[in-house]
Amino acid sequence: MKARIVGTGSYLPEKILTNFDIEKMVDTSHDWIVTRTGIEERRISAADEDTSDLAVKAAQRALDMAGVSADEVDLIVMGTVTGDYPWPATACLVQAKLGAKKAFAYDISAACSGFLFALSCADDFLSHGRGKKALVIGAEVFSRAIDWTDRNTCVLFGDGAGAVLLEAQEGDSGVLSSHLHSDGSHFEMLYQPGFGTRNPPSFEGLEARLTFLRMQGNEVYKFAVRSLTEVSKEALNAHGFSSEDVGLFIPHQANLRILEATVKRLKFKAGQYFVNVNKYGNTSAATIPIAIDEANRGGLLKEGDLVLMASFGGGFTWGGTLLRW
Repeated sequence: MKARIVGTGSYLPEKILTNFDIEKMVDTSHDWIVTRTGIEERRISAADEDTSDLAVKAAQRALDMAGVSADEVDLIVMGTVTGDYPWPATACLVQAKLGAKKAFAYDISAACSGFLFALSCADDFLSHGRGKKALVIGAEVFSRAIDWTDRNTCVLFGDGAGAVLLEAQEGDSGVLSSHLHSDGSHFEMLYQPGFGTRNPPSFEGLEARLTFLRMQGNEVYKFAVRSLTEVSKEALNAHGFSSEDVGLFIPHQANLRILEATVKRLKFKAGQYFVNVNKYGNTSAATIPIAIDEANRGGLLKEGDLVLMASFGGGFTWGGTLLRW
């Protein structure tokens, strides 16, 4: 029994924030941003759009594609670090809004790796007969965790959500394996200092801008390229495959320089990997499911294709998942 993707969906907010818009906010330029990140624009949620709202729209599109109603879903697991509230889990809010009354729901906090970590959890439940259908979602509203006066980080991130519906099926198609890793010794290279128990809410914390993301870009770049390359090889080697066997490589869309360096090391050819970071920026846990949906609806995924996904995020966390479409 394998967990197979039978429906995909995504949602991007309507508001587009271009590099030219950001030029008016901080000391930067369109050319500078494109040269260093490959990003041209990103989406920003409306004031009345929360993470759960984005997630519900993406999830409903995945359900509609599969022809499945919400009350048939057994599990909802969601990757996010920008939930509606510190708790309860945003997945519980999604469960209520969808009307998925029999599903149990919870969040995974693994930053940009959240979707692949969530996918692995759902795969375990379904492949061991503990459910038949699962919604796996990656959704973020990172625009509210960004210091819009910091040109090194505000240019990178955007908002969005993606979802897949997994169904337990017999046969060769489905998730083949997931390979997950963490290294908490490097957390300060990419993290959000407040507000948790270490830095609880305070006026001083607000003045110190502790609610905003902090990142050491150069160090993150080096660790990300190495980790994405190694975990991709790990996933392929586990099944005796090489990069030549992959129909489509879908990496986390952090920035174009990381993607290009990873693709070069893995020796993927043009047309063998998917890129949309130029349109949406880094939507953290949402990048891979958004890319899956776009690739699927664009006819890039064929039955029987070998699909490799790889992610890297704060924590540090990283993972690779191999599946047969």
